[in-house]
Parts: sequence; structure tokens; C-alpha cells
Amino acid sequence: MRVLVVSPTYDEIENIGAHVTAVLARPSRPEVLVVDDGSPDGTGARVRELAAAHPGRVHLIERSGKLGLGSAYVAGFGWALAEGRFDVVVQMDVDGSHDPAAVDALLARTADADLVLGSRYVPGGAVADWPWHRRALSSFGNRYARTVLGLPVQDLTGGFKAWRTPLLGGLDLDVATSEGYAFQIETTFRAVQRGAVVAEVPIVFRDRQFGESKMAPAIAVEAVTAVWQIRRRRARV
Repeated sequence: MRVLVVSPTYDEIENIGAHVTAVLARPSRPEVLVVDDGSPDGTGARVRELAAAHPGRVHLIERSGKLGLGSAYVAGFGWALAEGRFDVVVQMDVDGSHDPAAVDALLARTADADLVLGSRYVPGGAVADWPWHRRALSSFGNRYARTVLGLPVQDLTGGFKAWRTPLLGGLDLDVATSEGYAFQIETTFRAVQRGAVVAEVPIVFRDRQFGESKMAPAIAVEAVTAVWQIRRRRARV
């Protein structure tokens, strides 16, 4: 199985080295593509050093500025599809929230699923280090989106996913305009609408130790309103 891990970054100099090293150490021998939004802290330069140390396994897309999580994933997915040599594309954060060791469990389920979600809200999944109000908001947001869209998915807002490339190539992501949580909801919705087999495997989500969260309150609010826009577009997906 040929695997690419796509990870967007903005000011992740404290996390990027450990993330890339841990992903490269997985037994599936994935490659890593970092999509950096012009980080002023030198994240891009650090990735170039890692690419030199691991030729052919670490790649970098450098963008001119902070253009958003959704568009970063679209750029990364487009690169992967243009390469034409990957069976599975994994999307994950670099801040330690997504454990690289869990990549193996997601990849194993792609044997019988087109899209595999690392889920906090199935048996065995959990969220560590979050205060109660953040847990409650996340839980409510997932139930809300699931109800509005009628999707049989427990964790719609998570960003740890493994995509089989035939499915990814058929989603027409160039028209996706959502960011943050709404982007995660929209892409899973599109997959279900295309008849994809979607599976969830439990993960333990941990809060970042270094750096600042990029998920502003406005992104969470966007997710609440975006689910209705996604639902209205149902017939055109």
C-alpha cells in the first residue's frame, strides 16, 4: 500500500519535526506532504531540512500566506492525485492531537472502506485534556450536524481521516469553500453522497502541548451555519 500523509501547517516549528519523524517511522512507510501557509516562524525551512534528510519521503508545498485549512487540504489532495502513485491519502494535524501510531489502525480499515475516520465518539474513542465546556461544544456540534444532514457518522468534525484515492479523486473538492470543522463535515458528507463505504475507528484525541490553536470561535460558528448550506446543495453533490 502506497500512503501519503498530508498535514497543513502554520507556525508549527515546535511540532513539525517530531510529527514527521513519527509518521515516517510507521511500518507502512508513508510519505509526508506538508502544506505550509507561509509560516513566519520557519516551519517551511524546517520541512526542507527534513526533506533533505529523507529524500523522496518528505515533500513541501509553500503558499504565500495564511489561506486556510480547507484550501490547504485541497492543495495537498490535488498534489497527491496528480502524482498518481498513492493508494491512500491520510489527513492529520501536526500538533500532537492525532497520534501517528493510530495511522496503522486507519490504514487497516481501508481494506473494506473507502473513507476511514479517526473517531472520538465511538466505543474506545476519547478526548483527553479538554475542559468540560469544550467537550460539550464538540459533542453538541457533532450531534447537530449528524441530525441536520442525516449522516450515520459519529465524529463529523474530526480531521484525522484516511481516503482511498479513487474516492478522493471523485469528490470535486475545488468547489469546496468551507474551512475548519465545516470542511471536515462537508468532505465526509460528499463521500457518503457518492455511496462511499465509511468506517470509524476509535482514537484518543489530545490537546496540543506546544503552539497556539488555529481554530478560532468564528470557525466553530461557521460549522453550525454551513451544515444547512451543505444540506441545500445535496442535490448537486
